[in-house]
Amino acid sequence: MVTWPIFDDHPLRAVVTTREGGVSTGPYESLNLGLHVGDDPDSVIENRRRAATTIGLSIQDLVFGKQVHGHAAVEVTAAHRGRGSMSEQDVVAEADALVTAGAGIGLVIMVADCVPMVFYDPKTATLAGVHAGWKGTVACVAQSAIALMVDKGARTQDILAGIGPAIAATRYQVGDDVAAAARPTFGPITRRVLEPDGRGRWHFNLREANRLLLQDAGVPESNIAVCDLNTAGGRFFSDRAERPCGRFALLACLRN
Repeated sequence: MVTWPIFDDHPLRAVVTTREGGVSTGPYESLNLGLHVGDDPDSVIENRRRAATTIGLSIQDLVFGKQVHGHAAVEVTAAHRGRGSMSEQDVVAEADALVTAGAGIGLVIMVADCVPMVFYDPKTATLAGVHAGWKGTVACVAQSAIALMVDKGARTQDILAGIGPAIAATRYQVGDDVAAAARPTFGPITRRVLEPDGRGRWHFNLREANRLLLQDAGVPESNIAVCDLNTAGGRFFSDRAERPCGRFALLACLRN
């Protein structure tokens, strides 16, 4: 597991799984948490049971959203417990960010190169899990989650943020279409997240992009912890590195 020390003194659990410790085989070896990628469903459910224990919960406490590379943030309550945990049929619809103020509710964000993020406001005990690929990044999904937390009473200057393992910029080449989509979002600081690769394409730094968006939303730089682990290095599932590909996940919950 990967954790962020910035959360150590607070009543929450937030971890990012690796691909180790599960029962899946073949290209999904071993802790694949995605039901939608072609793996054996029984293996995935067992993997999810194991992953839930890392934050002190059962699989029935987990909540999965339908991640569509959008910017929708959805509030999650105790009534959502178990949604999407055993089947794709009852996931929380079109939610790339899940926000809760309820203890014991496990927010799950699945990734395989995209950026998983967790936000926590200690004053209101509000928690968010966020999924940001390039589309969600340029659509400011991180800021959508922050806005919903603010609606619940949080102040941006109090929010703590953890940015998780993602594909390194040097491994993430994108075309002119992605670069064109990013420029309106980042304006004069676009050069900090997009660099030409020398072969007519671009390197897109997703983690830096989301860090800058958090700062723009008002989260202090000192409150943002960035994990620099690269998902294309073999420790995590990486859609860029291999297909078919499993999914690892961010799991987070508030403690009583």
